[in-house]
Amino acid sequence: MAKITIDGKQLEVDNKLTIIQVALEHGIAIPHFCWHPRLSVAGNCRICLVEVEKFPKLVIACATQVTDGMVVKTNSPKVVNAREAVMEFLLINHPLDCPICDEAGECKLQDYAYKFSEGVSRFDFEKVRKPKRVELGPNVMLDVERCIMCSRCVRFCDEIAKKPQLVFIQRADHVELTTFPGENLDHPYSMNTIDLCPVGALTSRDFRFKARVWEMSSTDTVCPGCARGCNMKMWVRNNEVLRLTPRYNPEVNDYWMCDYGRLNTFKYVNAENRIKAPLIRKEGVLANQTDSGLVEVGWDEAIAKVASELKSFDEDEIAGLCSAFATNEDNYLFVKLMNMLGVKNIAFLQHLIEGDEDDILIRADKTPNNRGVREVGLTSSINGSGWEIILRRIDEGTIKALYVIDDDPGADPRVAETLARLDFFVVHASNENDTTKLADVVLSSSTYAEKHGTFTNFQGRVQRIRPAVTTAEQDRALDGFAMSRLDKFGAHNDRWMQGPKCDARPTWRILTCVANALGAKWKHNTVEDVFNEIAATTESFKGMSYMKLGLRGMLLKTKVEVVAAPIHA
Repeated sequence: MAKITIDGKQLEVDNKLTIIQVALEHGIAIPHFCWHPRLSVAGNCRICLVEVEKFPKLVIACATQVTDGMVVKTNSPKVVNAREAVMEFLLINHPLDCPICDEAGECKLQDYAYKFSEGVSRFDFEKVRKPKRVELGPNVMLDVERCIMCSRCVRFCDEIAKKPQLVFIQRADHVELTTFPGENLDHPYSMNTIDLCPVGALTSRDFRFKARVWEMSSTDTVCPGCARGCNMKMWVRNNEVLRLTPRYNPEVNDYWMCDYGRLNTFKYVNAENRIKAPLIRKEGVLANQTDSGLVEVGWDEAIAKVASELKSFDEDEIAGLCSAFATNEDNYLFVKLMNMLGVKNIAFLQHLIEGDEDDILIRADKTPNNRGVREVGLTSSINGSGWEIILRRIDEGTIKALYVIDDDPGADPRVAETLARLDFFVVHASNENDTTKLADVVLSSSTYAEKHGTFTNFQGRVQRIRPAVTTAEQDRALDGFAMSRLDKFGAHNDRWMQGPKCDARPTWRILTCVANALGAKWKHNTVEDVFNEIAATTESFKGMSYMKLGLRGMLLKTKVEVVAAPIHA
């Protein structure tokens, strides 16, 4: 340990740390461009210069290790003058295009220019012009003239992604960022370079020029793209999700997120094929009828239809399909409903892509809640009822009714042929798919972006999802926390200003309505009520609450077993 003083504050710190690391740990702000806590030290931006007593000149805080007795000044006149000089050099050739730059509002260079620069340049020559709108790869666009050569993107590709695809060429003020000859920036984590870029040089081709950061609300939630459960922020304007960015959680995804999670887990939320209201198959009715013969109806009629049909079958004639895409709360109530009906034929589908996994974040399991489904009650002890067994019994005619939540088993043509033999088929779905085309009743369910709930990742970490957009205005009152608590966790009131786009409800609420229509007296007014019941009745969730989960989640109390091969419940 070392005793040092920073700006008059005496600290006892680990002598293996650098000045900037110590300052960060103790809430002392030292400006920096090239330094990042997960990357090697480059020391090439020089904005983190500080004064150390008895040192002959200023030193860079990112590369200077602390020693016992060190006295550091981060805002002395010498330091302030040096920062102003560094900012002046950085801005010599930088274009003054903040009003049209996608990074405006999130740009370190813009922030530091206001805070540490004099605002006057002595440079009286023509700026060096460099290429613009360079397509580095399928997801990343480069404006070279905005680059300040911090090398964060280069080091990320080398050190984290293990794909050295970026390099600097030329010399002096003609230095340019580019890809190696014959290479594209196309590795699965390429968009992390956009987050790392402290200026507007690297931008997202998908999000480019869609919105300014101050026009959007951001909500802390979890990526449903695989079993990792990366923490992320969902950015919304006009009730439409525009982008996803990683949120720091050292226990799950650190600072990173894969490109698939960013680009393929939100666009269906605002897709044209969203199911606008509950649907019932009615023969000979044309008004408001879909191509598959389903008719839009009200919630009361749809729920009454489901309840009456389920009552008409014996318990052995009904099967249920949980979903690893649904939340812990949804699956818990679904299993509870099946148990109430005496149904023993319950299963869930695995969605594994063998080989599509790496040592960074990506998991072969492409569902966010495989672990959670099994934890909340769907285990092999339930009569050994796997999906293949259910399909065989449907073919045999012994299972006549099937209840599916938030999955698409009909995507398999072989399975679709079997499902067509059912006497009654009810599905919860947010978007039209191959399964909804076969259903007798489709109950329009909310997406993960529109509801509260929890997922349990492959590590056994239970994490919160939160609504970033709304479906129908009545769900504002129905779906859980009061608005004041929403604000506390990062969701903003302004997103509720837009009108409804479809009449969808969270699956847990639909199941509560169906159960009560069947004679139950469930009193789940909020999704938090459901989670509290899980915590009270399920040993691995004991002691948990939404408040305790916070922004980083909690580990299950049972030993976590990572599933590497397909398992049927």
